[in-house]
Amino acid sequence: MPKRDKLALLEKRVLKTDIYPVITPSFCKGRSPIFVLQEVLAGGAKIVQLRDKQEPERHAQKFREITEKYNALLIINDSVDLALKFNADGVHLGQGDLPLIEAREKAPELIIGVSAHNLKEALFAQENGASYVNLGPIFQTKTKEKLSIFLGVAAIKEIAPCLKIPFTVMGGINKDNIDQVLEAGARRVAMVTGITETENVAETVRFLARKVKTLNK
Repeated sequence: MPKRDKLALLEKRVLKTDIYPVITPSFCKGRSPIFVLQEVLAGGAKIVQLRDKQEPERHAQKFREITEKYNALLIINDSVDLALKFNADGVHLGQGDLPLIEAREKAPELIIGVSAHNLKEALFAQENGASYVNLGPIFQTKTKEKLSIFLGVAAIKEIAPCLKIPFTVMGGINKDNIDQVLEAGARRVAMVTGITETENVAETVRFLARKVKTLNK
């Protein structure tokens, strides 16, 4: 299959996602990230990101094996090389990672997500080959403790109408405030601790997905 066609099929699957769990081993409430992954997928998640800043290769192969069994997309954080090495479906890049244009040249058939903190960054990503944009952080979050600026839901209302590619929102979102981002126009919600540190991960994913699907009907 031509690389362009393969990417198009993967990007169609991104369009069908709702809740986007991001699994970081240090934010699993002492539980194995493999266990959390299995619970996330049992809850119906169609996409998951492995975000391991300390040992990025440690769980990658197992994540690939399990996501394939569930027919779920696997996104690797930060590294195009690791995404290619472990046959992931995509990579998610921050503003300080490999530049998007270089990443697209290196991995023409990977889903490439890009973190954007303002309209300018979001439009640049859209115009230079990103598959989706992640807007955030929306609220204060302990996964970004050094940050002091948060976008708030107003940014969703500002940026969303300017995007032609899918976008996710992230940062401090949980079951208590998800309605705010949905009301602002979000339809794909990325979450770390709001999922991975809950008591019943699978049920949390089901609950959150139902909220999104109700609006997507």
